[in-house]
Amino acid sequence: MFDRNIVLNNGVKIPQLGLGTWFIDDDQAADVVKAAVKIGYRHIDTAQAYGNERGVGEGIRTCGIAREELFVVSKVAAEHKTYEEAMAGINETLEKMGLDYLDMMIIHSPQPWAKVNQSEDRYIEGNRAAWKALEDAYMAGKLKAIGVSNFLIEDIESLLETATIKPMVNQILLHISNTPMELVEYCQKNNIVVEAYSPIAHGEILNQPKIAAIAKKYGVSVPQLCIKYTIQLGAVSLPKTGNPEHMKSNAELDFEISAEDMDLLKNFEKIQNYGDSGIFPVYGGKM
Repeated sequence: MFDRNIVLNNGVKIPQLGLGTWFIDDDQAADVVKAAVKIGYRHIDTAQAYGNERGVGEGIRTCGIAREELFVVSKVAAEHKTYEEAMAGINETLEKMGLDYLDMMIIHSPQPWAKVNQSEDRYIEGNRAAWKALEDAYMAGKLKAIGVSNFLIEDIESLLETATIKPMVNQILLHISNTPMELVEYCQKNNIVVEAYSPIAHGEILNQPKIAAIAKKYGVSVPQLCIKYTIQLGAVSLPKTGNPEHMKSNAELDFEISAEDMDLLKNFEKIQNYGDSGIFPVYGGKM
């Protein structure tokens, strides 16, 4: 089981491999979390938008592992662009999950989902207001770390103009064939940890014969290659699965991708079609 940690800019340790829970139903989430923890996962990522915080919280509380050994993350809804909305949402998440604190909470998107890929408005003031709510919840001890998601360089820089606390992470779409190196390097230079969601491109990468050939060369599966790729970029990797067998194999990362192959994968031709998932804003679609 891959169990390396990264230290955030406030000194908090975050496990570099986590479990994403998008599309896992609330009534199944507790069992999924317990299965993941049994395998060895200590980092669980959910969001208000996923509709499964209650189930994830139940899994955290009943998994048999001490709370302080787990790293639990949720996300402020992308639509919450006032201080009051964001703070109410933070408190509601804690109540729904039945937890005294979260290890991290992040702003899910700089734009409400209905505006992603449709509007030039980056909601500067709304993000500053939501960030202030995160800062206050952090100072109150409700959150051990705070960050952002889907933020571009311009979004981070406008936030930093008024922030008193620098974001600890930026969770972005990052996988082979979609590696925004300018954003990754900007975050790393500014001591903001990059987190990779959909490291397996929501499954679409499995349809790439060239990637399969590279995985075969290392004697690993395509998902293992994809996850290891994001790990070697220095990112936290958040593969999503509800299948315990996949959880187990996703965490078997005892191999190293060569520098030559890393360069090849960084510049791999961009996936144009995310299949049925292409309707979602994170994959270029519109709500």
